Amino acid sequence: MILRPPTVAELPALSELCLRSKAHWGYDQPFLDQCRDELTLTEADLDGTHLAVAVMDDRPVGVVQVAIKAGDADMLKLFVAPGYMGRSVGTALFRWGATRAGGEGASRVLIDADPGAEPFYLKLGARRVGQSASGSVPGRMLPRLEFVLASAETGA
Repeated sequence: MILRPPTVAELPALSELCLRSKAHWGYDQPFLDQCRDELTLTEADLDGTHLAVAVMDDRPVGVVQVAIKAGDADMLKLFVAPGYMGRSVGTALFRWGATRAGGEGASRVLIDADPGAEPFYLKLGARRVGQSASGSVPGRMLPRLEFVLASAETGA
């Protein structure tokens, strides 16, 4: 597996990957349609956030997006193609995002997780710190998680 920046030409396919990954949790098409805008990657994302795509078998199989502001990083997206879940793709993307965030001066990574993905993040060392409103579905609340970066824990 390699991690690399996505190209502009890949953004539509990566957006569809995000939707397929979201569908893995059993959501129906009307729900996914509500999420489409939030899960769509744009050219502006390439300039305003940090993105990496995971490639295996010569094809994109995952994507992560991190935004850094005022000492915090928001993990805006972390999606893995359903056929590649359980093959360490998500872990590699998470580590890439956390490393990038720490390198940019963030002390923690905040994640508004899909409820189905919460155990994945907890296994990696995140902890639940509350709830956050969904950006796609009015009235839906998501687990709000925090991953404290090692440099913040040690002061190094």
